[in-house]
Amino acid sequence: MINSREVIETNEMIDKENLDVRTITIGISLLDCGSSNLDELNENIYKKITSTAKDLDEVAGKIESQFGIPIVNRRISVTPVSIVGASACNKPEDFVTIAKTLDKAATEVGANLIGGYSALVGKDMTKAEEMLIKSIPMALTNTQRVCSSVNLGATTTGINMDAVRLMGQIILELADASKDRDSVDCMKLVVFCNAPDDNPFMAGAFHGVTEGDAVINVGVSGPGVVKTALESVRGESFEVLCETIKQTAFKVTRVGQLVAKEASRMLGIPFGIVDLSLAPTPAIGDSVADILCEMGLEYAGAPGTTAALALLNDQVKKGGVMASSYVGGLSGAFIPVSEDQGMIDAVKAGAITLEKLEAMTCVCSVGLDMIAIPGSTKATSISGIIADEMAIGMVNGKTTAVRIIPVIGKDVGESVEFGGLFGYAPIMPVNKFSCDDFINRTGSIPRPVHSFKN
Repeated sequence: MINSREVIETNEMIDKENLDVRTITIGISLLDCGSSNLDELNENIYKKITSTAKDLDEVAGKIESQFGIPIVNRRISVTPVSIVGASACNKPEDFVTIAKTLDKAATEVGANLIGGYSALVGKDMTKAEEMLIKSIPMALTNTQRVCSSVNLGATTTGINMDAVRLMGQIILELADASKDRDSVDCMKLVVFCNAPDDNPFMAGAFHGVTEGDAVINVGVSGPGVVKTALESVRGESFEVLCETIKQTAFKVTRVGQLVAKEASRMLGIPFGIVDLSLAPTPAIGDSVADILCEMGLEYAGAPGTTAALALLNDQVKKGGVMASSYVGGLSGAFIPVSEDQGMIDAVKAGAITLEKLEAMTCVCSVGLDMIAIPGSTKATSISGIIADEMAIGMVNGKTTAVRIIPVIGKDVGESVEFGGLFGYAPIMPVNKFSCDDFINRTGSIPRPVHSFKN
């Protein structure tokens, strides 16, 4: 039983430690919107979204007032558009009309972002999926709120290297298309291995085909809360360290559970999952890197960083699953560079490189996130970075992702300002040695032998 008394106990976390509900996300199935007529399909999609999510903003505001809990974003995720638009779309430009419809619907209901301009191509690509991927630069530069994701592999299927190669090119095209704004639209695109169906966090949210007609997923974040809790146990044993993180994660997850249940009741939409992810912001004190330093590291990236991050991620999940039977999504610790002041400081100090970040992704929630690289980086090098991250996910049976921003016209030593929750980022160097001959092979990397479980 969850009651408001538990939320009152967390008031100091909210007031002083940057605890927030990062998002209430309504997942909406568009499978019943299908039509071979593009105009009819767009009309169906618009009506479905605006009717299902019409009260989203109002309900979020009421919950904020009732419990005093900041809800930073109202979001929507939809069925992957490559599936929904397959019958009606004959060229990439047709898919772009759907992106514009999603944008219009999200604006109408007051959603900050809408995800699901997506394709799931972990094993192979249909013609429709390839068209959607090729439409991404045009779609994202012509919309404000649409986010896109592409799943390129899975432990059970291997890695679609043809799609990996294509995505390196698409990311550069998108960077060039928004170069007048420091390639900012690349923030709205992420590639995955083992993408979850119930992720409320952008840019990777989509409404999985195994989900129902609509669902409420809530994402909670509290790096500042965990750091403050750890300040009281400096020098204590690993057992005390673990218990402190676990207990704090429990309290934070209970807040998310309360908000999710209340939103579900008020909207008349089933509750799905709480995603407890330590997702940082540029605000001082709201940093995953600062948690690692509080554990005893001079900077994130120092020797011991991967071990400290593994401990943090595991204890966050243990605390979360004790607080709610429905913890899902990505749940754990995010390490986006631009959104975490401590990570930015570590990059500037030379404590973190792209290679160290890759090692850390073996044990964190997701992967290489919000990393700015020189705009002169080759498409094959971007594909190589993606392939490395997909391999980590495939072999370890975990979700991994890459959200990378090649900033056209900028190089190592410069920085780029994204604004808001996205922060700013120093341009990080990329290994200059070529992987062209590897990336230009055709076909797929087979699934690992331990995937054969049935």
